[in-house]
Amino acid sequence: MSAALNEPGWIGARSSRTRLGTALANAARVAGPGLLFGVRLWASVCLALYVAFWLQLDNAYWAGTSAALVCQPHLGASLRKGWYRMIGTLVGAVAIVVLTACFPQDRAAFLVGLALWGAASALVATLLRNFAAYSAALAGYTAAIIASDQLGATGGPNGQAFMLAVTRASEICIGIVCAGIVLAGTDFGAARRRLAVLFAALSAEIAGRFTGTLAQGGSALTQSVRRELVRRVVALDPVIDEVIGESSRLRHHSPVLQAAVEGLFAALAGWRTVAVRLARLPDHTARQEADIVLQHVPQQLRSTPDKRDWMADPVRLRRLCDTAVRALIDLPASTPSLRLLADQTAKTLAGMSHALEGLALLVADPARARSRRHGLRLRVPDWLPSLVNAGRAFVTIGAVAVFWILSAWPNGALAVTWTAVSVILISPRADEAYASAMTFIVGTGLAAVLAAIIAFAVLPRIETFPGFSSVMALYLVPVGALVAQPWRTAMFAPMVGNFVPLLAPANQMTYDTAQFYNTALAIVAGIGAAARSFRLLPPLPPALRTRRLLALTLRDLRRLATSPTPRTANDWEGRTYGRLSALPEQAEPLQRAQLLAALSVGTGIIRLRRIARRLDLHVELDAALAAVARGDSMVATEWLGQLDRMLAALPGTKPGERVRLRVRGSILAMSDALAQHAAYFDSGGAR
Repeated sequence: MSAALNEPGWIGARSSRTRLGTALANAARVAGPGLLFGVRLWASVCLALYVAFWLQLDNAYWAGTSAALVCQPHLGASLRKGWYRMIGTLVGAVAIVVLTACFPQDRAAFLVGLALWGAASALVATLLRNFAAYSAALAGYTAAIIASDQLGATGGPNGQAFMLAVTRASEICIGIVCAGIVLAGTDFGAARRRLAVLFAALSAEIAGRFTGTLAQGGSALTQSVRRELVRRVVALDPVIDEVIGESSRLRHHSPVLQAAVEGLFAALAGWRTVAVRLARLPDHTARQEADIVLQHVPQQLRSTPDKRDWMADPVRLRRLCDTAVRALIDLPASTPSLRLLADQTAKTLAGMSHALEGLALLVADPARARSRRHGLRLRVPDWLPSLVNAGRAFVTIGAVAVFWILSAWPNGALAVTWTAVSVILISPRADEAYASAMTFIVGTGLAAVLAAIIAFAVLPRIETFPGFSSVMALYLVPVGALVAQPWRTAMFAPMVGNFVPLLAPANQMTYDTAQFYNTALAIVAGIGAAARSFRLLPPLPPALRTRRLLALTLRDLRRLATSPTPRTANDWEGRTYGRLSALPEQAEPLQRAQLLAALSVGTGIIRLRRIARRLDLHVELDAALAAVARGDSMVATEWLGQLDRMLAALPGTKPGERVRLRVRGSILAMSDALAQHAAYFDSGGAR
């Protein structure tokens, strides 16, 4: 028998069973988290519906819809979204009550006011980010939802706005609370660990590649690498929002996390300046000065550091960075280029120190991190995309409302509501808006087909809530699992969010096919109108948005050059980092480099203004800055060169030699940036 088991046929069968078992185990490991999220989604919706049925609310399905929309695959995202959804709901409810009070008998003014409120919400949703943007969008279409309940067949308010607002807000809040209870009780959250891994990986890679640039004397080409790192730093923002949603303690220290992101941007900017300076030096000089600077960089930060070491003890690494920063600032330098390299390396390591402080907050005791209590300022990179989205929302909502009134369509109010939902919610996606709207239609259409099957073929046979919950599980669990997968999430999400309002479950179910299909048609028509609006009034193309961001930065730089009141370095850097984050994915590496060059020139202007009057060099500096302001980089570079020669001519015995050398380093950085990107700095200038 044992010999028979060793025959090739048996061995092949056993090998096949082993491969099958391994494949099934891998499939279970991949599908497990998705299915678990589907179960959480189903439990949240059913709990919300049960509570709303028990309270005998008018439209209990809004509680279930709210629970479905709040549920996210990650706990922090769900809790954060639920909190902002509650805020947006309350703001929208108050807005529609005020609007009804202002125009109780004026149908036209009421609908114009509703369209204006939708436009204002679209504008704010584009200005804000992440779940704050979602809250602004929700405030807009919550007003439309409540308005559709009180409007008659031709759009006249019936005066029940206050009670409808209270009822809808209550239903929505019930859904939020129920989803929060289910998710918090079954998911302990992993966003904190995930963000720590991202911070550690980014910090280690930036440090390793930067020190590699020093080790090679600047001979390595790193522009494409820095571009990819900038994209990854920008992608940290939504993960930070999730982390804040998971932990109230981390929410208190959220400025530390934001400072960590800005620190990574500062490190990339310092790295760029060092790379440009080394590239402009003779090879021998570049290697010699780079070696001097590299000797003051801790060994733990050189070559390719392991992210696991950074996560193991970020506090110790931060202290090493801080010590190295002080050593580089105090480094004796005989040339302006060495002084510049030392200062920019110190800037890079200072940025890494901020990133490590954020990492320490995530993996160590938050109390050990220094908390920054100042509030975060809203800096708008460009107003035009927000204004375009606001205008589109106003025109689209108004056009559907006019069509409703002229056609006297009984379900026209619902079409207006879903037009508002779609056009406000999707507008911030810029050039992806039309594709997202079409995917939204496909997902909603699939949800309508499946809701019709369940409503007319399955539910009439069900008489108990447990039976109803079982039917909901057959739909919500697999669709929720698909939402949790990275493939086609934009299509499966509306299949979850729009299924409950299409099914419209109630304590006493009615099975009116005409009403169901009219409702489904109104929802699809509203989304279709929004999708069409993105074709008729398209978002700004990526190339135009990029050019505008570069032009606005150049405009601010020229104002900085002529302003008698100097701007602080933090304000200038924060504004430029915001525009760097807002650059579309399609932006070219050269355009990102131009933005970083403008950042370097602006920082140099602020530093020189602060020191020039003390050294009695303001006349030459004003002439150089005037040339920058009028877009003449060649003349500006000549004046900066003259300023450098005047500083070099001062005797070494005169006090302030180290300050003068640092100023010469700043002049060198500005001259390098102006020479490398002269076409950008001279664009639109008065020659």
